[in-house]
Formats: sequence, C-alpha cells, structure tokens
Amino acid sequence: MTPLLPRRSPPYFAMVDCNNFYVSCERVCDPSLWGVPVVVLSNNDGCVIARSNEAKALGIAMGEPAFKREAYFRANGVRVLSSNYALYGDLSRRVVEVLTMFSPDLEIYSIDEAFLRIDGLPIRDTHAFARTIRETVTRWTGIPVSVGMAETKTLAKIANRKAKKAQECDGVYVLPPPGAERDALLEALDTRDIWGVGRRYAAMLARNGIHTARALRDAPDPFIRRTMTLTGLSTVLELRGKSVLDLEDVPPSKKAIGSSRSFGRPVTRLVELEEAASAYVSRAAEKLRAQGAVAGRLTVYVQTNPHKDEPQYSNGRDMSLSRPTSHTPTLVRAAQELARGIYKAGYRYKKAGVLLTALEPAAGRQLPLFDENTADEPRQATLMDVLDRTNAKWGRGALQIAAAGLGRPWRMRQSRLSPRYTTSWDELPEVR
Repeated sequence: MTPLLPRRSPPYFAMVDCNNFYVSCERVCDPSLWGVPVVVLSNNDGCVIARSNEAKALGIAMGEPAFKREAYFRANGVRVLSSNYALYGDLSRRVVEVLTMFSPDLEIYSIDEAFLRIDGLPIRDTHAFARTIRETVTRWTGIPVSVGMAETKTLAKIANRKAKKAQECDGVYVLPPPGAERDALLEALDTRDIWGVGRRYAAMLARNGIHTARALRDAPDPFIRRTMTLTGLSTVLELRGKSVLDLEDVPPSKKAIGSSRSFGRPVTRLVELEEAASAYVSRAAEKLRAQGAVAGRLTVYVQTNPHKDEPQYSNGRDMSLSRPTSHTPTLVRAAQELARGIYKAGYRYKKAGVLLTALEPAAGRQLPLFDENTADEPRQATLMDVLDRTNAKWGRGALQIAAAGLGRPWRMRQSRLSPRYTTSWDELPEVR
C-alpha cells in the first residue's frame, strides 16, 4: 500500500536523477539518436563518459579510450559525440526550474541530480506525487528522470537507485516503512554502492564482515565511530531512518578554484601558452565572482604528455597578488607573467592549468588604507558585472579578454560536437 504523507511530518526527501543525462540531452533536439547506441566522450574526445542503454547492452564500459573502440563503434552503429557542456548546463537549469514547482526546498547536488524536501506539503499519495514529478520533468524538458523517496537523504539515494535499475518500478520508487521489504532491499545493496561510504571504507567494512547496507545499518555505534568517524556514523543513522543530513540550500564556498584543460594539439609556442593561461584564469575568475570571493594567490602549471616517447617537462609557479582580487584583467596579467616564467622552448605541451587560492569573501574584507589602486575597485567591479551578465545572457565567450586569443588553435578537440541548440541563435534546430 502506498504510504500517506501528512501535512506536517518529520523530514521526507525526494531524490531526482536524470537518466543517462548527457545522452538524454543530445536526444532532446536530435530524434535520430533515439533507439540507437550513443556514447559521449570526455574532453579532447578521449574516453567514454556517458552511454545510452543501447550502448550499455553492447558492453561498452565507462572510461574506455575511444580510439581503441573506433572499429567496434562503426561495426555496431554506435553514434559518438563530443561533450557539449553548453547544452548540458542549460538543460540542467531547465530541469531545476521544473523541480522548483514541486518544492521550494531544493538542493542541486550535481548537474543531473537534486534533492527535494517535501514534508509539510499537502501530499496524500507519495507514489502519485513522485510519478507526477517524473512525468512533468520528462514532458516539459524532454529529459527522463528517476525519482526515489524516503525519510533521509541517504535512503532517498537508495530508493532512487531502485527506481532507476528495477524495470518494474518504471522510474519511481517510494521506500517502504521499516520491515521485511526494506530489510531485503538493504540486504541486496553492497556497501560500495551506499552514498557516502566510498571504496576505502567499503574495503575496511568487508574485512570486518560487513558487506551489505543492512549489515552496516545494524553495526554497533562504537565500531562505526572508531573506524568511520562521525561522518560514517551519520550515514549509519540515516540508514536507520534518522535524518541528520539536511539540504544544502547554498553550496559551501570552495577553498580553491581552478581551471585546466588538455590541449587539442601539442602547444610549442609561448604566445599560445600565454593565451591558454589567460583563457583559463578568465574562467576561474568568473567562478570566483559567482562565489562572491576574491583570491590572494595564483598558480599556473604546465606539463607535456607522459604517454609520448618524447622529452618530458612539467613545472608550476605561483605568486601572491598585491591585493586579493577577482578582476579578470589583473589576473590575466599575473597568469601571463607566470606562464612566461615556466615556459621552456623545445617541448610539446599537452596541458596547462591555473589555480586560485587564499580565497576570502569580497564583501566586508579589510582594504589597505593608503593603496591608491583601491579607488579603482568600484569601476572594476562594475566592468566585471557587465562582463558576467552579458555572458550569462548571450552565452559564455560572448565577451572575453582579447589576450585569451580568438582562433585558439590549441583549444580542446571536439570533432563530434553537436550544436548548442538551446543557447545559440545560430545553432537552433532546423525542422524539415
């Protein structure tokens, strides 16, 4: 019997997970991808990072190098696509907008997952409510989702796993009350598949005879506290039905922000390395401002390809900034200086990256009393606000620093990139 959810009750959560998200995004605007095996590749078209169910049925594994499977892909009609992050990010945003209709309390856990807290809402039939979420998201965005419901976030993740993997659930599963059915579900779940446990803890638990979620739930508290600390104890309490992990309405601030990419082809010239460093620090600065922070230290690093039989070199250098900032031109100048300091001619560089550290809130920080550059901060902040709002409206890169390069022949390889159907006027889908 489907449990009823009173208008006022203890915490209760829905976990919504987009199915085969990257592949599903590609299928929204390209109907020819439906019903055929599809894989999406990582940066520089390297490894498989997403698979349709048809591709999974062919035995294609996550993380497989694409170049080793090219003949197999052709022989089995597998459609191969480059990662289209502009498309994925926009459709993720649309899914979240739909979910906010069902609950004001929402945590975006990842690009394809979200928790909703639904206790206190006027819901009588939780299964029907979960079914409505699934059907509405799919109808309005084209993205199929699975919905799991339970009284804790950890149990909601387990319910979601059941909804996704058990065909009889048809994408929806409400965890039953404590009893034989719940015990059987937890007994069938390996500790490695429990949210928050991880490989190292799972191995330790196995050495102590704990192999399933049910066994972990029933383990004595002193043992869990001693071997898994309070974090592990929180997981165990959640398995027992006691909610100790609330929604994170605001993601915790990062202590460091980085940006790095492998080049689409080897970089040998200093000017290209300077362009890459400028582009990467521009992206990191954008993330920094979105967090409402400034950085006091900058690191730039480079490396060659360790898998190639050629001269190898890697190096990094950092500097303390004269004052913490999120001003892109200031950071670009610093990044270029660092790039010039670590560049060596005669090497074929495969990857570069930047890292911003010593972060602090932009608001309320102490400013030097006699620093003449402090007077420029309001103007710099206004300029960066215009930059960010323009790129948010018209797409990343609509406005950018010239030092980051325009042609960017070193940019990552995306030879199978689909159009940015939902964020670029020039790439709207065509109806024929």
